[in-house]
Amino acid sequence: MPRNEQFTRQWLIVHKLEASRAGLTLEELREALSPEYLKHPRTLRRDLEALEAAGVPLISERVDGRVRWRLMDGYRNLPLTFSPTELMALLISRHLLKPLEGTHIRSALDSALNKAAAVLPPGSHQYLGRVQDMLSVGIGPHKRYRQHRETIDRLAQAIDKHRTVQMRYYSASRGRMTRREVDPYRLWYASGGLYLVGHCHLRNDVRMFAVERIRSVTLTDHPYQMPLGFDLDAYVQDALTVMRGKRIDVELLFDQATAAWVRDRVWHPSQKLTPFKGGRLRMALQVADTRELVGWVLSFGSGVTVVRPDSLRQAVKKEAKNILEGS
Repeated sequence: MPRNEQFTRQWLIVHKLEASRAGLTLEELREALSPEYLKHPRTLRRDLEALEAAGVPLISERVDGRVRWRLMDGYRNLPLTFSPTELMALLISRHLLKPLEGTHIRSALDSALNKAAAVLPPGSHQYLGRVQDMLSVGIGPHKRYRQHRETIDRLAQAIDKHRTVQMRYYSASRGRMTRREVDPYRLWYASGGLYLVGHCHLRNDVRMFAVERIRSVTLTDHPYQMPLGFDLDAYVQDALTVMRGKRIDVELLFDQATAAWVRDRVWHPSQKLTPFKGGRLRMALQVADTRELVGWVLSFGSGVTVVRPDSLRQAVKKEAKNILEGS
């Protein structure tokens, strides 16, 4: 079972128990949570045991002849104390999520940070201000999602309730609008953009949809079950940033000047770097064959040479020629 799937299920258990002061029976939890629990009843017990082992204060008690699970009294409103540096780390996350400004996700983060800041003594606020003067966060190119707040909220509800959605989606590659039915698996935030990953009934495959290109979304009454083997990390592992495609073996050679700053970054989890005499650097990686890859290679200018594959070398050469000729 992929680790992120298990974490998501357990997070939802705590979320449901937080909302119920009287507690919930195992049957009520199964109905309120993933359909997977109805098909595999023992999974819920294992997740509850894992939460207890992790230190979450769960209590099971018999009420009117039925065993109910709940959180220990007082756990919902634990008084948290943050040091200025810990709060500073949280404030950095606020800046990193600037593209989500105006959405419920960002609003929840702002609310949490404001509550944490309110309990800091005056001296800590002064220190925090000095630290902020020393550190600024630049997030680079990004999209804005304020106007898509309702779309994001409905998608989150559909994911939580495991309900299929109907949506109108504008396909940038095809330049036209299509109507889709999608089983929404995850909202994925990457490279300044927010994407919906789910099973598309039209294509009968798992696809990725840019949230800003979803023109309308409606929850249906149709439940769906996420495949037990689905792993988001595995689904996107070949993408250089977000685009998926056929995996290819790539080998690049960087000159001395370019290698100096290429070696300091993790461009892709699969990359392997080999230094050569004279300061040159070889990079081998396995990534999706997409326009995104071609654009990334071109971003290094004359400081990079495509060693293989030949198809990528020709694609880069053609794109560079088109740029030069203005076509």
